[in-house]
Amino acid sequence: MYDVVIIGSGPAGISAGLYTKRANLNTLIITKQTGTIDKIGRIDNYYGFPFGTTGKELSENGMQQAKNLGVTFAYDEVVQIEVLPDSHFQIETINQMYMAKTVILATGSARKKPAIKGIKELEGRGISFCATCDAFFFRGKDVAVLGSGEYALHEAEELKPIVKSVTILTNGEDLIEKRSPILQDVEILSEPIREFRGEKQVEEIEFKNNTKKKIDGVFVAMGTATSSDLAKKVGIQTNEKEQIIIDETMQTNIKNLFACGDCTGGILQIAKAVYEGMIAGMSVIQVIRNQNKEV
Repeated sequence: MYDVVIIGSGPAGISAGLYTKRANLNTLIITKQTGTIDKIGRIDNYYGFPFGTTGKELSENGMQQAKNLGVTFAYDEVVQIEVLPDSHFQIETINQMYMAKTVILATGSARKKPAIKGIKELEGRGISFCATCDAFFFRGKDVAVLGSGEYALHEAEELKPIVKSVTILTNGEDLIEKRSPILQDVEILSEPIREFRGEKQVEEIEFKNNTKKKIDGVFVAMGTATSSDLAKKVGIQTNEKEQIIIDETMQTNIKNLFACGDCTGGILQIAKAVYEGMIAGMSVIQVIRNQNKEV
């Protein structure tokens, strides 16, 4: 059982981890891949670098600093967060389950929806971004999962026991794992998609080769689960821009579940992410200390 699991290793997540580990909390940071900061060529407006730095260098230095303090890292992909009856959390990754007393989401800003006609227009009318949330509404129906990575396979696995059939739509991409047991009895279509169609709800998929497929629902699961994806699964409140709503302590509407950095919106700057990571870390420290007093 970790005192805190931090999801994301950007400036916000690392900053939170530095504070929680220095307070002697058992801290785990789960990270799948490099974030936006690694793509920044040069940074000249961040404190302490008189000759500037690169995003990659700043990111690597931050992670090394956390490792030097003893923060544990897991290089994995989070696909699900569950609130347990005792108010603790179960974090499911592709490879393992983790238990935590608190969670900090620091996974960056929500990605843009794929530019396929019909996704925006039919969202909530057969287009879904959460299998755990909406699978129930498609009992005994034919559905598709849009994606080609581990996240898409996880959503297909969630859907299979409930729906009539699952089709994975890779939209021209290569499927990450073609031998997965999840793919038994799952149709895989790799043709690029032109449009999702329907009057009141999704009815069919039209591919760019002019073929069509009837479908009752589509679950979008492209790439890695983002902050907004995970928020929807656990019931975290977001605004109209899919940014996570937090209070002054960085806590969401879920007790002991915090968020910081780009996923909360506002000015998308490293200084803001570091500040919010610090607040989230200090808030977690207070939560754990209060819990220890009650024992």
